[in-house]
Amino acid sequence: MLLDAATPFETQDLRIADLAEREGRAVVVAVNKWDLETAKQARLAELRENFERLLPQLRGAPLVAVSAKTGQGLDRLQKAVMQAWEVWNRRISTARLNRWLEGMVTGHPPPAPGGRRIKLRYMTQVKTRPPGFVLMCSKPDDLPESYRRYLVGGLREAFDMPGTPIRLTLRSQADKNPYKDRKKPGPSKLRKHLEGKGRTA
Repeated sequence: MLLDAATPFETQDLRIADLAEREGRAVVVAVNKWDLETAKQARLAELRENFERLLPQLRGAPLVAVSAKTGQGLDRLQKAVMQAWEVWNRRISTARLNRWLEGMVTGHPPPAPGGRRIKLRYMTQVKTRPPGFVLMCSKPDDLPESYRRYLVGGLREAFDMPGTPIRLTLRSQADKNPYKDRKKPGPSKLRKHLEGKGRTA
């Protein structure tokens, strides 16, 4: 995403960034015309703060100051793009995920609606581009959005995944049971026949 240093984060910029996140694309922010800036460090800090406030769903995305006129920062931009691509393709083992999940639950247990605590059983990664995870739990519909954000933020920090969308799907273990909601079979014809003969004997 290319911004103009003089007029960053206009409505169109925010729409493009939001669309990229919804489409599951990793984002790198380049701020152009950096050669015209005088107080560079203060301006960069201000831009980072505004970016995190306006686009929290892309928290941690690399923000690189560049100048198309002088070529300043283009090497850093290329490095940031390659790193974002690597994060977008990252795969985490189930064992590492579940050790991490255990620590997250210990540090901040999930809520207990109606007095019964939601149990987070295990997590696995099911896809990349962007990284997608499935969390098996009891009562997934009752897990608050704030706790989901807590988990996604923890994934970003623990596994160094800044700026890329993370998809977290909650599932009930009951969903895996193919016999759920299936009616119990009635007695077989042979059993009915034998029981009928026993009654007439």
